[in-house]
Amino acid sequence: MPDLYKSAYAKMVFLLLVLLGLLQLRLWVSTGSLAQLYDVREQLAQHALENARLQQRNDELAAKVVALQQGSSKTEAIEGLARRDLGLIGRNETFYYLPKQR
Repeated sequence: MPDLYKSAYAKMVFLLLVLLGLLQLRLWVSTGSLAQLYDVREQLAQHALENARLQQRNDELAAKVVALQQGSSKTEAIEGLARRDLGLIGRNETFYYLPKQR
């Protein structure tokens, strides 16, 4: 092979290696890289867990709403919630406070 072909061949190989290096750099470091892909997948898994927790909470609240709307004794359901959540004391009831023993 003449030296002219060797020089052109060397330039072509060098150019291809530089191009390969740039593609590898983009794959590992830049936007859309593998590291970023793994981070996004981890965030997606965390959001899926949070969504499942919130969905369960929404289902519980929806069940409470249905119970309040369709219950045979709506006032008893509302009174039970008020007693539990707000500390309701009914008429003709006596409140006794018992402090914790030390």
